[in-house]
Amino acid sequence: MLVLSSPSGAGKTTLSRRLLEKDANVVMSVSATTRPKRPNEVEGRDYFFHSDVQFAAMVKAGELLEHAVVFGHQYGTPKKPVQTALAAGRDVLFDIDWQGTQQLRQQVRDDVVTIFVLPPSRGELERRLRARAQDSAEVVARRMAKADDEISHWAEYDYVIVNQDFDRAERQVETILRAERLKRARQPGIPGFVETLMHHD
Repeated sequence: MLVLSSPSGAGKTTLSRRLLEKDANVVMSVSATTRPKRPNEVEGRDYFFHSDVQFAAMVKAGELLEHAVVFGHQYGTPKKPVQTALAAGRDVLFDIDWQGTQQLRQQVRDDVVTIFVLPPSRGELERRLRARAQDSAEVVARRMAKADDEISHWAEYDYVIVNQDFDRAERQVETILRAERLKRARQPGIPGFVETLMHHD
């Protein structure tokens, strides 16, 4: 499980999209949410859209790996699709905030790798948020205030990337993924292979 977190506008969504396009072994974890569907969004691809009642039932039934309230709406990660993908040997990418990351860690301590993406500067973060024309000035101000809260949790992450340049940041994420896949514990076939190497006739 690979977590990418960042303040809104630092570029984690673009980085996630690029990684998914390039690496067929990575699948995106689709979150459940109670927020209304935007015009371009597709059920089951962007989010699973639920009512407050449905969402509460999922929480109660223990069907979510993590959940949090963000800007007044509930978000959470359904367990089943993640477990299915991991069992099939795929890596699962999460686009969640620090609250979700903490909960995920508590549930699956060893099998999660976390990356925090920082903007190159405060001015650039504000510029990127303004450039997403869908947000009003008030929303931008609110997201900037929330950014401070998000950024304050950077030290809880395994890796930190400063997203000065998308191509460079993308290569850094790929490098982290490659190295983590090579860790001893993530190569289940190695003990058996080593046995064959050391087997003397």
